[in-house]
Amino acid sequence: MSGPLSGVRIVDVTTVLMGPYATQILGDLGADVVKIEAPSGDNVRNIGPGRHDNMSGLFLHCNRNKRSIVLDLKQPEGKAALLKLAETADVFLYNVRPQAMARLGLDYETVAAVNPRIIYVGAYGYGQNGPYATKPAYDDLIQGASGIPTLAVQAGSREPRYAPLAMADRIVGMSAANAVTAALFHRERTGDGQRIDIPMFETMAAFVLGDHMMGATFEPPLSPPGYARLLSDDRKPYKTRDGHVCVLVYNDKQWQSFFTMIGKPDLMASDPRFSSIGKRTENIRELYRMVAEVMVTRTTAEWLELLEAADIPVMPMNTMDSLLTDPHLNAVGFFKEVEHPSEGRMRQMAVGSTWSRTQPEALRRHAPRFGQHSEELLREAGYDNAHIAALAAAGVTVLDRDG
Repeated sequence: MSGPLSGVRIVDVTTVLMGPYATQILGDLGADVVKIEAPSGDNVRNIGPGRHDNMSGLFLHCNRNKRSIVLDLKQPEGKAALLKLAETADVFLYNVRPQAMARLGLDYETVAAVNPRIIYVGAYGYGQNGPYATKPAYDDLIQGASGIPTLAVQAGSREPRYAPLAMADRIVGMSAANAVTAALFHRERTGDGQRIDIPMFETMAAFVLGDHMMGATFEPPLSPPGYARLLSDDRKPYKTRDGHVCVLVYNDKQWQSFFTMIGKPDLMASDPRFSSIGKRTENIRELYRMVAEVMVTRTTAEWLELLEAADIPVMPMNTMDSLLTDPHLNAVGFFKEVEHPSEGRMRQMAVGSTWSRTQPEALRRHAPRFGQHSEELLREAGYDNAHIAALAAAGVTVLDRDG
């Protein structure tokens, strides 16, 4: 076992994406993640293409480094088995509304009663002291509530649009993983477990407003909310003569180099709109429009060569297909072809960070089949063969016999 969280056990009562992404991060860092699945299984198992039922590509990329056990938590025997697993766990993480956990008899007080050192983490929609406390939450809803679609309109979209990725799920998932690691550090120093609540709405509101609060920070406001540079409709990959290129001219030195390159070396000195970063931000639409007009005069390759030579930040624009063959990602070994025991040859992504002593491993365990480790984990919890068979016969668990 490697990774900085080696020896930490996490009881993972999460589904879909936000919670499983958080626990995959923790699993990559070395934790032993015990994925609890209802008899119906995690819905993500069947979202998108897969070679077999219950093993979609999306599932494979948010459930590696975990063991799967099936438990029907609505049955007393299922709840008892979960609490047995919690006795030796360090972290208990869920992502449904707290009211649902209370109905199951798995609230913090109940879990802490069997393990006072447990770190009990809930990642769900809304803080429990406000009027939205009981509302359901999904990525799209939280993106909308935190204003992301309206930002798209301010930036030039013809209509409100969600960001085309599960942004809220993944950001809040990372926040949950951060909270777990901080709580583990606190417990190492004090011995104390605790309950942690991570609401999606509040997390994403802070994420969005960190950029866009701007003048509304002050009372009275100095300006309406909104970061002008991020909202410019010309802040996008620039069209070239034969494609697109991603350029960010930012500081004074870079702008002076750029203006010189396009034959306007005295523009910063002669035009007060562009003389400083503050003035450029105030006039960003005019500035970016000027850049857009000049970028179409040369090819992508020509701009890449010129801008790199001038030390101006530039990158080619990848598509999802070209990202899979990006020369940098391939050079650093980001993608590896691996053989999944049941799903065959597949592309696996590496952990992005590098550590000098406790390097995390992206693939200590392949993403598990449904109930693959039910028998193994029940035996670890102290159940004998007869008891395990009885639980399976009663539908409390499902045993994987394909391994």
